[in-house]
Amino acid sequence: MSHQNTNDTMLDMFLFESSQLIEQLEQAILSSDKDNCYTGAAINEIFRIMHTIKGSAAMMTFNEISELAHTVEDLFFYIREEKPQRFDCSSLSDLVLESVDFIKVELIKIKNHDAADGDASKLIHTVKDYIMNLKKENTNVASASRPSAYKAVIFFEEGCEMENVRAYTIIHKLREVADWYTYFPADILESEESIEVIRKEGFTIYLKANYTFEEVQDFFMQTIFLKNLELEQIEEDAIVPQLSAGNPEALYTTSRNILENNETGTADKKPLDREKHLASTVQSIISVSVEKLDKLMDLVGEMVIAEAMVIQNPDLHGLELNNFKKAARQLNKITSEIQDTVMAVRMVPLSATFHKMNRIVRDMCKNLHKEVQLEIEGEETEVDKNIIEHISDPLMHLVRNALDHGIETPEARQKKGKPRTGTVTLKAKNNGNDVLIVIKDDGKGLNKESILKKARENHLLPKSEADLSDNEIFNLILLPGFSTKDSVTEYSGRGVGMDVVAKNIEAIGGALSIESVPDKGTAISLKIPLTLAIIDGMNIKVGSSCYTIPTTAIKESFRPRRENIILDPDGNEMIMVRGSCYPILRLHEFYGVDTLIKKFSDGIIVMAEQDEKTICIFADELLGQQQVVVKALPEYIRRYKKINGITGCTLLGDGRISLILDIAGLIDMI
Repeated sequence: MSHQNTNDTMLDMFLFESSQLIEQLEQAILSSDKDNCYTGAAINEIFRIMHTIKGSAAMMTFNEISELAHTVEDLFFYIREEKPQRFDCSSLSDLVLESVDFIKVELIKIKNHDAADGDASKLIHTVKDYIMNLKKENTNVASASRPSAYKAVIFFEEGCEMENVRAYTIIHKLREVADWYTYFPADILESEESIEVIRKEGFTIYLKANYTFEEVQDFFMQTIFLKNLELEQIEEDAIVPQLSAGNPEALYTTSRNILENNETGTADKKPLDREKHLASTVQSIISVSVEKLDKLMDLVGEMVIAEAMVIQNPDLHGLELNNFKKAARQLNKITSEIQDTVMAVRMVPLSATFHKMNRIVRDMCKNLHKEVQLEIEGEETEVDKNIIEHISDPLMHLVRNALDHGIETPEARQKKGKPRTGTVTLKAKNNGNDVLIVIKDDGKGLNKESILKKARENHLLPKSEADLSDNEIFNLILLPGFSTKDSVTEYSGRGVGMDVVAKNIEAIGGALSIESVPDKGTAISLKIPLTLAIIDGMNIKVGSSCYTIPTTAIKESFRPRRENIILDPDGNEMIMVRGSCYPILRLHEFYGVDTLIKKFSDGIIVMAEQDEKTICIFADELLGQQQVVVKALPEYIRRYKKINGITGCTLLGDGRISLILDIAGLIDMI
């Protein structure tokens, strides 16, 4: 039994780590493909990831994954070491992404407890052929462009001070031009003694670079406070013996080490120090399964409810319990801190989800012969992990739609006076307890006539065409079975998609809105909750019913005066507040609740705002503010009827159920 548990744990760890590595790998490939250049850092990262996947897959006996990863590793080992001058970035990206897709499929099989029975032999053979062709094409080029080896000894002017820092500056600049380098003294930043060595013996550098003697000399002559430069071209084989004989402790740095540390600036650190740093980093981070976090979040939610049941117990009303109140405040403080901590653990940035769209854009551009640039803004915005899982597929569908339906071909864009390359923008930002995600393109926009024509043909018009606003026309594309495509393609035309997107967003308490301008583009906004777990809410009473309004949406509350109530031309009630008119929503009328409080002077107005739109909600009284655990409405209720303006429910401290109001939904309905 314990052996089985161990195997399951190892498998879970393998799936988790491999999935993370595959995401990193895909981003490295897409970034390199976009720049049409594989940098040394990217090559090293891909090599490292494939090496790790190879080893872990072999340990778990997933041989096809291991062998494929090994072959791709060999490919990038060759590219890293030989630095071939002739290779097509796009074809290399296609080949590696095909390998990534194979591994992805196998990982999904393993996750679903199916056999990883994919055959990678054909793909492995293709990669090996690519390596052979790469070697043939670059044999002559490599011999012609073989880097030269140099030895440089630099002496600084007397009295310039900080010779070690000046030496490091040279090394930092050298990274951009040298294929390989090493230097002495090696500890220029770690040891003050290196300053005396540089003053007496000079700063010695050995390097290999594809530059002439004159070019290397010009590079070093630009050094500030340079007194003397001793430069000579040497045989490559002479570098290591000279170092070993002169100083066995000299730092010998290969191109791989340099490239791996190019961004962090740690190439000059001692290996021992680097190992210590890595060890401490690993020890400070642990992996926890999502199921355990979900369980912890549920327990915290129940603790919040239990706390409210204790503090708001009706049996305690009217009692002077000073010690109890003090303890209750302390309990509330601790509960809030626990809740915030658990929420912070569950929050993940949208960056991973957003960057997945790069692959979609790349593949669709090739298949549809379009030129599109994906721009990402606000990727650091964090949301609950459960929310991420619900919005990933809708985002993917919306990006596909933008490329397929929205962005024109390069030729069509030129005729309209637009740039050949279209732009799709993914933007996210925090908006109170919500996150706003916008998918925007600069394409042809939605065609109202086409939408209306399709709606007429399918009998989907809810009312007369003349009475439909632009927003209502655009929202017709959210209806099931709606598609303006005349033919079915790999990406669209089946009439399935936008309705599913809308349902998925609504299922998590979100909302979708559409804006479009002909030949300017379309923007689809998703308003999604920050979390599905716990929110701060204001409880209100209407008759015998309770409702909760998110506190982030509340502007103010007040008891209205009759003289401030006016009627609009359609007979709808409005209230005048500091010179501005706002619509009034009587909750008891809207939801059919019996109440004795019908006069404005007897009740309370709660002014709520969402997306710069305001509504005044009339209720019987305020019950007070508290943290509430958001629960989805029971399935049988949702299946029976959709309740407009309700995003979920919660359990109050006295055991009553309170419905959580969707302010944006209520505003849209009045």
